[in-house]
Amino acid sequence: MTTLPVDELAIQETKALRDQFQRFLREYEFGMREVETKISILRDEFTHHHAYNPIEHVKSRVKSPDSIVEKLARKGIDEPDFELIRREITDIAGVRVTCSFVADVYRLFDLLTAQDDVTVRVVKDYIATPKSNGYKSLHAIIEVPVFLSTGALMVPVEVQFRTIAMDFWASLEHKIYYKFSNQVPSHLVESLADAAEAAAELDTRMERLHREAHGVPQRQLAPPPPPHIVQV
Repeated sequence: MTTLPVDELAIQETKALRDQFQRFLREYEFGMREVETKISILRDEFTHHHAYNPIEHVKSRVKSPDSIVEKLARKGIDEPDFELIRREITDIAGVRVTCSFVADVYRLFDLLTAQDDVTVRVVKDYIATPKSNGYKSLHAIIEVPVFLSTGALMVPVEVQFRTIAMDFWASLEHKIYYKFSNQVPSHLVESLADAAEAAAELDTRMERLHREAHGVPQRQLAPPPPPHIVQV
């Protein structure tokens, strides 16, 4: 059996790179936690002081190293460094907020982005302007401060706001495209588009029922024009 020489320097460099990557991802995890805390406070405040909870559930994730590498490859970046990754990938940390109604989506967006320590970088309103496949959601890249032992750091976090119907449709669409490796038969694409329209109609009907059942005038539930939204 042949024994290969051990390159101790290469091993140490690999371990150092691993540790750097872990510290890098940890910064995004901390930023994600900050956003989670802000949303949790808003949910509790609504529940206890307004007797109403506009948030159905919240999901969070930090991209895996493999996902980051794959996205860099799609962007044609062969030799990345951490600063380049920071600039090119803004959705390493992600928080998805599922709301009851469209009005709640805009209300929560306004309340979150109005906070003094939140900086809005990019907003894509796919509710006002759905994607061609019917996808609807409000996406925002925000920055929040994370206070480390080395000082404050602004961390970008992608926050997606959806209704229950939008989230259900997006989840099904993702599973179908995954099953067919993105080569979805045309009849299923058409059915998904029809389902997106049905989901939008369901959102409208359920919000109207909610408004009538609680005696809330429409002007109070209509989504206000979000002052920070920039279509891109």
